[in-house]
Amino acid sequence: MVYITSWDEFLERSVQLFRADPESTRYVMKYRHCDGKLILKVTDNRECLKYKTDQAQEAKKMEKLNNIFFTLMARGPEVDLSEVTGKEQIDAQPTKKGRGRKQ
Repeated sequence: MVYITSWDEFLERSVQLFRADPESTRYVMKYRHCDGKLILKVTDNRECLKYKTDQAQEAKKMEKLNNIFFTLMARGPEVDLSEVTGKEQIDAQPTKKGRGRKQ
């Protein structure tokens, strides 16, 4: 089990692994508070991909990976992942109006 150092490579290879065999692919997240390390692992019992980080800013990347896997699991492995960008979450929120006088 070798750690992949590039996030983009880990993301791309994880999606390919899931699409190749969605029935047996697993995604595991492990966080060690004492070390401050987050380890992500995707495996299908033949190939194991791991990514390790200690940067708090990379929590958003983990959230993006979760959204991608949830989409793949719910809609099927042939779904277009360009839809999973987070823009729909921003658009779905109502806009705030000012606190001024009502006219």
